[in-house]
Amino acid sequence: MKIHKKYLPLIIGVAIAMGIFIGGKLNFTDSSDRIFTTNSKKDKLNRLIDYIDYEYVDEVNTDSIVDVTVNSILGNLDPHSTYIPRKNLQSVTENMKGDFVGIGVSFYTYRDTVTVIRALEGGPSIKAGIKGGDRIIVANGESIYGKNWSNEAVVNRLKGEENTKVNLKVYRRGEPELLEFKVKRGEVPIKSVDAAYMLTNDLGYIKINRFAESTYKEFKKGLNKLQDKGATKLVLDLRDNPGGFLGIAEQIADEFLEKGKLILFTKNKKGRIEKSFATNRGGFEEGEVFVLINENSASASEIIAGALQDNDKGTIVGRRSYGKGLVQREMALGDGSAIRLTVSRYYTPTGRSIQRSYENGNKDYYHEYFERIDNGELSSASKIKVADSLKFITPKGKIVYGGGGIIPDVFVPINNKMENETINSILAYGYMSYFVFEDLDNDRSLYKDFKQDDFINNFKVSDAFLSRFEEYLNTKTRFKITFVAYNEEVKLYIKATLAEQLFGTEAYEQVVNSNDIMIDKIKQLIQESI
Repeated sequence: MKIHKKYLPLIIGVAIAMGIFIGGKLNFTDSSDRIFTTNSKKDKLNRLIDYIDYEYVDEVNTDSIVDVTVNSILGNLDPHSTYIPRKNLQSVTENMKGDFVGIGVSFYTYRDTVTVIRALEGGPSIKAGIKGGDRIIVANGESIYGKNWSNEAVVNRLKGEENTKVNLKVYRRGEPELLEFKVKRGEVPIKSVDAAYMLTNDLGYIKINRFAESTYKEFKKGLNKLQDKGATKLVLDLRDNPGGFLGIAEQIADEFLEKGKLILFTKNKKGRIEKSFATNRGGFEEGEVFVLINENSASASEIIAGALQDNDKGTIVGRRSYGKGLVQREMALGDGSAIRLTVSRYYTPTGRSIQRSYENGNKDYYHEYFERIDNGELSSASKIKVADSLKFITPKGKIVYGGGGIIPDVFVPINNKMENETINSILAYGYMSYFVFEDLDNDRSLYKDFKQDDFINNFKVSDAFLSRFEEYLNTKTRFKITFVAYNEEVKLYIKATLAEQLFGTEAYEQVVNSNDIMIDKIKQLIQESI
């Protein structure tokens, strides 16, 4: 948001006032009541805002000024203290809670109409009989199609109180009239475990995309299922996992560690140390575990990797992780907004901090990824910079390093074909997902006889299918795109995206993992140890 220069003195004034207030009062040895009692600093801030509201010569949106000021203050503390505006707090909370109340569909607004991609597993719509390709035309007697309906407005209309009903009218291709459904709103899971399936007869695989409130229960359910199928070894995939709740990471680490083993400890500004130890609840203490990490594995992902590595449990495979060793606590600001403020640092069992330096500011901090590319670190373990002063020793004598991420026990370079910039951009901007949806929607009957395993094992993406995708991209972007050297990789992602829209996220992971060099490396390590 651009702020007119005439308001800069106001912003600076508010920033100073809020800086004094927050800096002076955030003492976490006090109770929240004591922190926020009335005092001259708080009165001064309130009086300043009132003066601007009632006396300033021009109309000023003081809410916007305060938002900008809070962001500015937090941005000067560390890279991970953040402000959550009121309009975003509900969606952020739902994402970290792991569920929301609604009808349970993923959808596109396709040509101004809500079009179901897939009814979500465990949600109300799949029980009611809604299918992929259905167009939701009417909700409770009101039309919800047309240019005036944003995605947010549609979601708000379909959400509601738990156990309330919404009457839907749906257009389904091939049906002469609109179909009517009465859907009882209920809890819809936002899955944090993307997949839990067997790679071999005794090797299971679980992928976690974040650490939400529901993640441990999802993980435990998946682990139990794999153990029932004979898993004595496990691949825990934490690649591209940005983290989440520290306590959930502790619970998952506990599954692998014997009672009494240190998982991590935290230290706050007062020097207070809190330690977390494994309990006797672990269900995979005797099993062999391989943890996959990459440069985007952060925070809670690094807690698990560090806890296992420092306790000489399992094998960490991949590339150096992100390097976030700060702990945030969410605090309400009283107007529906909140901050996540860094309140402590965490340390792995050997005592190392894996937090990257942010002394040169947030811009340099977030651009370190590009430095890793430029210095060749993603392609060669020899390019990883380590400091002898940050060397630590595990109980069994293994050398590990602090100072910026978890360095894996077994390095696997980036796969330049599967993880190249062009393909990543196509996936990130949703071009492939939207193309696959349109192609699938043209004739879903082509896939009606496929079961998930049959599709994964036998379906082939044709050259003609790939050509259609190239033509589609060239109508949507400014660039002439031909894949040439990446034909097979793009076909694999097209197949995976099809699998996801037909069967769900686990099917996507199964397809992509069929050409995954890290998983291949684990299979090689197992074979060599026999």
